[in-house]
Amino acid sequence: MKGLILAGGSGTRLRPLTHTGPKQLIPIANKPNILYCLEDLREAGITEIGVILGQNMPDKVKALLGDGSEYGVRMTYITQGEPMGIAHAVGCAEEFIGGEPFCVYLG
Repeated sequence: MKGLILAGGSGTRLRPLTHTGPKQLIPIANKPNILYCLEDLREAGITEIGVILGQNMPDKVKALLGDGSEYGVRMTYITQGEPMGIAHAVGCAEEFIGGEPFCVYLG
């Protein structure tokens, strides 16, 4: 099974916190929010994870997660471009999913 973290939104409802970075990197209890998503998937036995990224500073997310090896997973980054909803984001990951079962995590 593969995991898919949807992290493509721009975080407009969290402004001004998202003026300097994506909402996935906002710390909760001193840890970036997206790490909770990643850890939950890993604890469920999912180690191949795709992250859907939008236009709001995707390089910052990539810099944090890297190839995933630091967290015991393998990361694949998928660009959504313009946010067009959850179904569109999942559709952008069609090649990554490859017909396998997958779990979607709203990051």
